[in-house]
Amino acid sequence: MPISAGILVHRPGPQGPEVLLAHPGGPLWRKRDAGAWTVPKGLIEDGEAPLAAALREFTEETGLSIAGDVRPLTPIRQKSGKLVHCWAVAQDLDLTGFTPGEFEMEWPPRSGRRVRFPEIDQLRYFALPEARVRILPSQLPLILEAVG
Repeated sequence: MPISAGILVHRPGPQGPEVLLAHPGGPLWRKRDAGAWTVPKGLIEDGEAPLAAALREFTEETGLSIAGDVRPLTPIRQKSGKLVHCWAVAQDLDLTGFTPGEFEMEWPPRSGRRVRFPEIDQLRYFALPEARVRILPSQLPLILEAVG
């Protein structure tokens, strides 16, 4: 079973804590919103330390860098069975530097045509009430542990 690692960025907001969530890119996620957003994360490569993978994936998927102390969160298992290791960091990132990585897939299915899509098509801070609705349900415990 694959293992992923990610970074949950949070900051103080006018109504309380805010968390940074990513909306997956590509045609399969285009019309999904509630319950579709995720912590920026990706697969751990063979021999790679989970925290190193989390930092690498965050930068690859967003074009942004993390500074500051990270705090490990309790790993979660997604509905698919994938194990996710995550670290929280308090940081107010300037999202104007958001530059998503890309992936390639056959689209439309069985067409033989390969198309490139952004790994993430949106990156936004959400206050906790909205974040609870937007995030993949299996990842909600990460938010609750990080900022309550």
